[in-house]
Amino acid sequence: MTKSRTMRHVLPLLIVGLLGAGWGCEGADGQPGGDGTPGPAGDDGQNGSDGVDGVDGVEGPKGDEGDPAPPLTTASNLAEFVKERVGLYAADELPAGEQFPLAAAATDSVRSILGMHGNQIISWFEPLTFNGAPSAPHFGAGADYIAYFGDGWNDVAGAPPQFNGSGMAGWVWVNHEYMSGYGPTLTSAPTHHQLIFARHLKAIGVLMNDVTSSSWEQADIDTFVRWAKREVGGSWLRIVQDPASGEWEVDRSAAARRYDATSNTLLRVSGQTLSGLDQDDVTGAALPAGVVSGIMSDCAGGLTPWGTVITAEENVQDYYGDLEACWSSDQKFLTGQGFDPGANISPVIEASVTAEYGRISDPNGRHARDFYGYLTEIDPGQPGSEYEGKTTPGTGHKKLGLLGRARWEAAAFAVDGDWKLVAGQPIVAYGGDDRRSGRIYKFVSSGNYMAGMSRAATRALLDEGKLYVAHFAGLDVTTGTTMVATGAAPTEAAPGAGQWIELSVDSTAIAPNAAALGDPTKTVGAALRDVEWNGIGGFPTNDDVRRALFTASAKLGVMELNRPEDMEYNPRDLSGTPRVYVTLTNHKGRTQLDQEGVLRDPATQSTSASRVDKVGAIYAIEEANAASPGTSMTFSFFDVWHGSEGQGDFDAACPDNLLIDHDGGVWFGTDSNFAVNSRSDALYYLDLDPAHRAGEAGITTPTFGLAFRVISVPSDAEATGPTFSSDMGTIFLSVQHPGEEAYSSWPNGVPLSTMIAFTFAP
Repeated sequence: MTKSRTMRHVLPLLIVGLLGAGWGCEGADGQPGGDGTPGPAGDDGQNGSDGVDGVDGVEGPKGDEGDPAPPLTTASNLAEFVKERVGLYAADELPAGEQFPLAAAATDSVRSILGMHGNQIISWFEPLTFNGAPSAPHFGAGADYIAYFGDGWNDVAGAPPQFNGSGMAGWVWVNHEYMSGYGPTLTSAPTHHQLIFARHLKAIGVLMNDVTSSSWEQADIDTFVRWAKREVGGSWLRIVQDPASGEWEVDRSAAARRYDATSNTLLRVSGQTLSGLDQDDVTGAALPAGVVSGIMSDCAGGLTPWGTVITAEENVQDYYGDLEACWSSDQKFLTGQGFDPGANISPVIEASVTAEYGRISDPNGRHARDFYGYLTEIDPGQPGSEYEGKTTPGTGHKKLGLLGRARWEAAAFAVDGDWKLVAGQPIVAYGGDDRRSGRIYKFVSSGNYMAGMSRAATRALLDEGKLYVAHFAGLDVTTGTTMVATGAAPTEAAPGAGQWIELSVDSTAIAPNAAALGDPTKTVGAALRDVEWNGIGGFPTNDDVRRALFTASAKLGVMELNRPEDMEYNPRDLSGTPRVYVTLTNHKGRTQLDQEGVLRDPATQSTSASRVDKVGAIYAIEEANAASPGTSMTFSFFDVWHGSEGQGDFDAACPDNLLIDHDGGVWFGTDSNFAVNSRSDALYYLDLDPAHRAGEAGITTPTFGLAFRVISVPSDAEATGPTFSSDMGTIFLSVQHPGEEAYSSWPNGVPLSTMIAFTFAP
């Protein structure tokens, strides 16, 4: 029933719907359908035009001024500035982010600590005057020791050049030591800086051959040698500071001079009889007795209190031959070289025809071996031909023969706190023989310096006196750095005891090896004259002793040292006692002698142990009578700084040149830190201020004994010749032999030795 009733209601509706769909008459409109599916979005319309700029707002009120930045320093000179940074470091108060000391690195550039600004003053080949001709004076090779004379330094009678005169203009002496590499031979081309020099000669038309060829003609070698002798020696030039930039420049209007290894530079050898007469390089004409041609191998030096320069002739054996050829490079005694026992010594004096300069074919260009190897006094500004006494007594250049021949590195004079000689006392000079197993020497003049003494009379005091050698008793011969008694380095608290021994055939002092050789009373004089003593021939005269200091010292059993290089006398030492400082660069070879000073058997010497000092040290020497060093025959010695292997902030090796500032601060440069530690050589300040020891007030980080790196030079270059201007507002430094072994293009595309200056940053 339900089904039939439903169908009755649905069927009429279905019919009506069909009629509305067109099957019948037109019906009423149906309800609207639902929205369709949205269509795709239309394209974006075009951008509208930019609106009109709005009106500027009203300027806000001015803000308050900030606090001024604190000044970097209140120091008045560079020495004070560096010491100030050291003090801040010790108190842990350095400004955040400041790099001090200068970080260790190896770059082909010159770097310095914050607050300093450097510039190049002059490089090899650059003219000293406005005359740029090849024959005109120019800056030489291998720049080294620098001495500064501020304008007006001698306006006050008796004033020394040290720390007097203008700090913004003055004259400088610069040593020119050598050209690195090898010169040309008949079968080989020059290398390193010698090749740079050969190319220079080719460029200026002096050489016409292919300088890179391994085949050279003797005539070209002769030309090369003649011109090479002009590159060494020293330069005398005037420099001035630009007040605006602080940079230093050469004053090329001034009367600069060059001194070299040719007969253009003549010197009298005082206090020493020479083997014969020297001759002019070009003409062959004999020179006056005692006068020699040229200076060479000039390494470090010293500034005299009376205003001359001591330039030290070091490795002269390379140029005309080694007079003391009885020693191998490893200190083995060699027979057949003129020093054999059983007779008096008779070393070869004539120039070697295979040595660097001796191989010239012109015999006029060869000079005897005993004409070189001296501490040489240059009277700066005088013509090169003006040997001492030629025109006026006390004027001109001379070699200090009474101090003997050695591989001298430097000289230092005992002075008072104003860097003057002490009236009523003799002149006292110190120097070191820079070779493995070399020694330290002291000269004491016979006469005393007197107040008001003329410059000529003062210089004449160096022509008469006594020479002493330092015997470092108790130093361990197997190390050269430790004491036998303690096995440790000597310290200020536990120093070593040394003795000055007169080095003369007339000396009555007891020879250090007297007891070991069975004659405890053997005097130095008797030992030197003895033709058998210590297996070395006899030294009949003091001329023979002075001619061969290294061998004479070995004959006596004097303790060997680890390459004593620079020496400086410090009259204002921070300890309160004057000291002599010496750099002992290193020693990696064997020794001549055993612990008792006895010559090692040449047959077994090569099996003895080598010293293993790769890093070097700085020693202080205190005379027993510090107030009168000329009368002091004993001294104490101790290690104040020791090198290290590593690449940290305070790692450094191989100390070389020393510098004492006006207030007694100690500075040093290094040579071969790059080889030992793979980091550039540099200039350092050595903190020896007692106030920075552990336990002192305000000290967080004790810095006493630490060396702070201040300026670093290009890798494989040596930091040499550091010196201050008179007001210590500038540090001058020589960058020697960049690119000697490793790559360098410093300073201007070609690796050239250069003198630089550092001042306060503008």
